[in-house]
Amino acid sequence: MRIGIIGLGRMGGNIALRLTRHGHDVVVHDRTPSVTASIVQRAEGGRATGADTFEALVKGLEGDAHRVVWVMLPAGPITEACVKKLASLLGKGDIIIDGGNSYYKDDVRRAEELSEKGISYVDVGTSGGVWGLERGYCMMYGGPKEAADYIDPILAALAPGKGDVPVTPNRDSTNLDPRAEQGYLHCGPSGSGHFVKMVHNGIEYGMMQAFAEGFDIMKSKNSPVLPEGERFDLNMADIAEVWRRGSVVSSWLLDLTAEALAKSGELSEFSGEVADSGEGRWTIEAAIEEDVPAPVMTAALFTRFRSRSGNNFAEKILSAQRFGFGGHVEQK
Repeated sequence: MRIGIIGLGRMGGNIALRLTRHGHDVVVHDRTPSVTASIVQRAEGGRATGADTFEALVKGLEGDAHRVVWVMLPAGPITEACVKKLASLLGKGDIIIDGGNSYYKDDVRRAEELSEKGISYVDVGTSGGVWGLERGYCMMYGGPKEAADYIDPILAALAPGKGDVPVTPNRDSTNLDPRAEQGYLHCGPSGSGHFVKMVHNGIEYGMMQAFAEGFDIMKSKNSPVLPEGERFDLNMADIAEVWRRGSVVSSWLLDLTAEALAKSGELSEFSGEVADSGEGRWTIEAAIEEDVPAPVMTAALFTRFRSRSGNNFAEKILSAQRFGFGGHVEQK
């Protein structure tokens, strides 16, 4: 299958490469020509073709039953402008995929606008960060069933597959989607994929914050404000490592934390000024709209705000985790 990809950053470029490794052809474009050239050079079996404009990319998809373009750009005005430009170049039966972290209400609006031209819009919440090229991407997507079914070979190639994850008991029910076990899931109509990914990232905020606070408490156990007999000089790297081995809190986030602490116990290379990319805010806004209490995620978001006016070891743990899974480099 052939697909166009716009935006070849940390995730877009790896998505293009992973698809070529699985036998798909890609027509790729990035605003920086050297980045486009690099992906073309690294692609498997010469399966990538570079395009220097949106028009050239769409032309490179001519002859396909349905021209498919995957947009992998920052949420907001950049993605909005890209989708509008593609809408002027594509036509009935074609498919636009937004694989970034757009606000789900924007997806609902875009899908309605594009449907008037016969263009299908699929929003793909994509999780996997800089590790997706080798591990695959967990994907939650929304859009018309016909379009979702058409791009299934693309999503199946990007997904991690069952791997060595144990089978969940009682998943043989007929009302459960077997694709979920492969790491990708059609969640519903346009907007639903990014909504699920948005909540996923809100949960991520809370999990990261819990680890950060826990390690900060342990690191501070040697504080002079404590009675001398109650002071412990604990090794953070060793604790993270032992928790990875059979503990109920073992997770990829803990793996990344252990890796960072083993490299630098004080995490001095991180500023602890923790950014937020929008999804945490949107998750809390959704909770407010639904009258659903979300105190953990709300507190985690507010802590990120506070970290930008002074920070501690907990925020350095957060910085290390964000760098580990997403390559987020923070100002120091």
